[in-house]
Amino acid sequence: VDARRCISYLTIEHKGSIPVELRPAMGNRVYGCDDCQLICPWNKFAVPANLADFDVRNGLDAATLAELFSWTDTEFNQRLEGSPIRRIGHERWLRNIAVAIGNALRGPLLDTTRTLLTAALHARADDASELVREHVAWALA
Repeated sequence: VDARRCISYLTIEHKGSIPVELRPAMGNRVYGCDDCQLICPWNKFAVPANLADFDVRNGLDAATLAELFSWTDTEFNQRLEGSPIRRIGHERWLRNIAVAIGNALRGPLLDTTRTLLTAALHARADDASELVREHVAWALA
């Protein structure tokens, strides 16, 4: 297994540009991936945790990609207070969401959703970060 192709690695640990050939496999994953956990034969013995630490929090389960992509650095830090997601920083958060939006745009969508996602990308097309701009350009292509 080549760990450099791992979606968790790409979305969390990797600091640079995500290789173009790996972007489609990321789908809509913005932070991490549990696919290895899902297919691991040892996990058939696992029991779901009944701890508050594993409950859904931060309202991310109801947020749209366009909404998450609009967060400023301040909003990112405030809304993700206490979450491990904060350690990737706002720039990589935006990079990952740009890839997720680009992947969404390559599939079937309602016209209203397509328009909303495209507008969100255009709003970041001149982002101060070269990393974000590169991934936005790919998503729009």
